[in-house]
Amino acid sequence: MSAQAHKMIVLTGASGGIGVELARQYARPGRRLALIARDRVKLEALATSLKDTGCDLETAALDVRDRDVLHDYLVKLDARHPVDLVIANAGVTAGLGPDRSREADEDADRQLDINYRGAVNTVTGVVEAMRLRGRGQIVLVASLAGMKALPDMPSYSASKAALIAYGHALRGWLNPFGVDVTIICPGFVTSPMSARHKGAKPFEMSAEKAARMMLRAIEKRRAFYAFPFLLATGIRLQNLLPARISDWFMGGFKAEIEEDPRFKK
Repeated sequence: MSAQAHKMIVLTGASGGIGVELARQYARPGRRLALIARDRVKLEALATSLKDTGCDLETAALDVRDRDVLHDYLVKLDARHPVDLVIANAGVTAGLGPDRSREADEDADRQLDINYRGAVNTVTGVVEAMRLRGRGQIVLVASLAGMKALPDMPSYSASKAALIAYGHALRGWLNPFGVDVTIICPGFVTSPMSARHKGAKPFEMSAEKAARMMLRAIEKRRAFYAFPFLLATGIRLQNLLPARISDWFMGGFKAEIEEDPRFKK
């Protein structure tokens, strides 16, 4: 199936950062977008900003952690408009506690629940219909931190590493059925999430540029795409080094992650 055949697109995490820019990139005549996020106000504002694009839009204020509700929506959506492309983009970050103490339990749970389980919930809501149709594409938005763990973000890194492994397994399972799987690992992207990251952010780029690069990788149906190139290449090379040397290099990425105001205790 060609990229132009992507007519029904589901996007989670649509209310901020990369999600907003992906929605803008995909909003074209002849397409239908289902934009999913928890923040109803932001979703409605985004939909309003896209109303003149000629794209059919619908929004769903859902939490990807609520599997039953999410599945119910996705199954009914697919019955109305068979899903061609699903982009599991919802994600959150957190870091260590004060004075580099351990992560708060609720922060660790939330990252695993949204970044990994939320993506799995999204995929499992549509994958069987895609498999039976023999077409479709699943995109998992992971992170370079899933390729090389950040010492100050253990659960975030673990959640993204799990998502990468899940994507590789999905691809092996679904390839014979004609369903493509694309794993995308962005680096630092300017967004409210990135603004809370107080530390080095090499090669940081705008959300608009990141979305354009991601869209090209999706259209080419790449199996795995990590960017920016220099940083991704450096990570791949680092992973070949002995652990102690690699750990020393990672000291340059020391960071403090400010509390996410959406989940203040």
